[in-house]
Amino acid sequence: MQRKLSVRGCICLAILAAAAGVLPAVASAQAPPRLLPHGTPPEATEPKDLPPLSSKRPGIPRDQAHGLGFLFGALKAAPDEESAKHVEAQILALWSRTSSDTAVLLMQRAKVAMHGQQFDIALKLLDAVLKLHPDYIEGWNQRATLHYLQNDYQSSLEDIEQVLVREPRHFGALAGLGMIMQELGDDKRALEAFRKALAINPHLENVRERVKTLTEKVEGRDI
Repeated sequence: MQRKLSVRGCICLAILAAAAGVLPAVASAQAPPRLLPHGTPPEATEPKDLPPLSSKRPGIPRDQAHGLGFLFGALKAAPDEESAKHVEAQILALWSRTSSDTAVLLMQRAKVAMHGQQFDIALKLLDAVLKLHPDYIEGWNQRATLHYLQNDYQSSLEDIEQVLVREPRHFGALAGLGMIMQELGDDKRALEAFRKALAINPHLENVRERVKTLTEKVEGRDI
């Protein structure tokens, strides 16, 4: 997820569809978003530990999980940027897949509203998507991105957690997590999240630069 809705641009939340499309109770049951002032301790927003990778996790049908496994292997082995972008697009397509025409329409309208900075409208639309389909990964990811754009880091982190519970390999959400941790001043956790994103998708150039910078800052040495 990214501030301009694209992981390769500035890598802001996928979160949290990151390079994929913009990179963790359903939305309507959540408490109203609470903005965090600059410098809020990261512990106040620290997401829960994430579960191990599993083909039985919610939100991903077995056949889709198999297809994603193949694509993630192809992503790591991609010989150049063009090939990597092509594989990324296929991964995003699978994450965005839904059999609900209503969800598709709501998501389209939400994206238009986000691009038009009509954030209140976009939030209502995404809340409706997640109320109908609480396991829809891209719905959580888009709402995480929306919260990030509103500087509501707590709500964004909660939605990123929901993304990663359903898809631990979501490099956009991991990049978004790193971005938030860095902005909250937790460079160690930011570095960890960026490294995880890069391990899944080694073609994230901006993430690679952040890993280099944070490694020198946190560990005091070049990578």
